[in-house]
Amino acid sequence: MTLSFYKYQGTGNDFVLIDNRQLQFPKNDTKLVASLCDRKFGIGADGLILLENDELSDFKMVYYNADGREGSLCGNGGRCTVAFANFLGLVDKDTVFNAADGKHHATIKDGIVSLQMQDVMEIKEKPEYVFLDTGSPHHVQMVNTVQDFPVFKEGKKLRYGLYGQTGSNVNFVEVLNDDTFAVRTYERGVEDETLSCGTGVTAVAIAMHNAGKTNANRIKVNTQGGELQVELNKKDGVYNQIHLIGPAKQVFKGEIVC
Repeated sequence: MTLSFYKYQGTGNDFVLIDNRQLQFPKNDTKLVASLCDRKFGIGADGLILLENDELSDFKMVYYNADGREGSLCGNGGRCTVAFANFLGLVDKDTVFNAADGKHHATIKDGIVSLQMQDVMEIKEKPEYVFLDTGSPHHVQMVNTVQDFPVFKEGKKLRYGLYGQTGSNVNFVEVLNDDTFAVRTYERGVEDETLSCGTGVTAVAIAMHNAGKTNANRIKVNTQGGELQVELNKKDGVYNQIHLIGPAKQVFKGEIVC
């Protein structure tokens, strides 16, 4: 089988994008998905995304982790899928699409995608960390100097040790100033540190705002792959009107023999 694909990245979080509106991709073939994401023997990516038709919205996003298994929401992947749909001519500047956690509204202008996330109603605060779900589960832990922190070692330990086989993404955060934070993330499914994680950045912004580390309603988060911004609002203990904002770029397109 010869497969046509596009490669996208959002602040270094990279994805294989496939137009699957004709439903020709073998969706249950986890080995194929994993091989396409393999950086040595395939295309190389943090995940694979299928764009499909949807009866109730402009399109449907189906996300797979690099290990080949279907995953929960991927924030940067969602932003890249919006850019892909725009490239295909399916949407213009405004769209509503379906993902693993339900419908999302998004806008795109000059390569910048603003993706509205689901409301966050529960935040579990522990002495050493915060846990919350922003479409995917996230552990948020503050450290002094994130650039020197052993993210892979400690992230892997927490991902399995604290959260069992189901696991959680693990974020290590440093305060830079009143409205800016630096984060490094160990992602489950990728089982490694990624240059950026959209749901992780969203989780960090909410966790820092909830903990009183910032009063800003537009928060900057520096990842290893670039800056993302999160707009948020809190009402009656619930975070709503949450938007993940940043660039989404097509890197190349090609064909691969599977």
